[in-house]
Amino acid sequence: MSTKTGPQRYPGASRANWYQDDFGGDAMEVNVVVLHTTEGRSLPGYGGGGSAPNLTAVPDLSAKKLRWYQHFDIESSSRALQNLRGGVETNTLNVCQVELVGTCDPKTHKKWQDAGQSHIYWPDAPDWALLGVARFLAWMHEEHGLPLTGPKAWPAYPTSYKNGGGQRMSGAKWSGFKGVCGHMHVPENDHGDPGAIDFARLLKHAKADLDLDDDNPSQTEPSKPSKPKVPTYPGRKYFREGASNKYVLQLGKQLVKRGFGDHYRVGPSQAWGEADRLNVRDFQKSRKELRGDADGYPGPLTWRLLFA
Repeated sequence: MSTKTGPQRYPGASRANWYQDDFGGDAMEVNVVVLHTTEGRSLPGYGGGGSAPNLTAVPDLSAKKLRWYQHFDIESSSRALQNLRGGVETNTLNVCQVELVGTCDPKTHKKWQDAGQSHIYWPDAPDWALLGVARFLAWMHEEHGLPLTGPKAWPAYPTSYKNGGGQRMSGAKWSGFKGVCGHMHVPENDHGDPGAIDFARLLKHAKADLDLDDDNPSQTEPSKPSKPKVPTYPGRKYFREGASNKYVLQLGKQLVKRGFGDHYRVGPSQAWGEADRLNVRDFQKSRKELRGDADGYPGPLTWRLLFA
């Protein structure tokens, strides 16, 4: 247990189903994300919040995007894992939990498919859905230092149930684990979700979201002029109130260059302040990719689009 660090709300997530006021939660500095699947097709009620995770990702199949609901702060313990008395800690061991609406069970998938009921089968999730989860993991890496690593074994359900695939961690391994895992990996639990989700592709997407020099054209197309490299995103920690550093000045100059310096009275300051936040917000509102996250603070995507 430790002092909370970093933003506690995922940008754009709804708090329409907020449970922390009713159930509290232990404060902790998160270094693990556990992925679940709901085995349902809509946002669960979680027994009024008694078994809720920190966040739920609900697929909007027509819009091809995930709609996020936040139930507990990022660094407050949630309630979706079994936690036996006298054993290792699960819910309260520096864990942020995410439920993915859909199924990992091939029988359930076939049943819903045969009935014409639209859903996501997470072991064969469309790329837009994996990208939505990957963006959250990238945000967790940037804002909370989550390692973008995890177990090698992600056996398919029902093999993953209990410990059929030999994937579940021992108490000692779990206590020392940092990174991304599934419900299937957590000790004292028998669930097998999220099954054979494409974890390698998920991490690849998350790392690509953080790779700010990936806009260069392929070497197989030398005839095309190369695009200028985007300067490396330094991280959210450099843009705190009153922070004075070269990145704040670099950002301010680029905002002015792109026509978003209206809130500066004379010129961009080297100390982060309200004028910087308002100018960043104006830029975010101008881009359809960022309108849902126009909070005035530069994240990796804001930085990339501003300097592209």
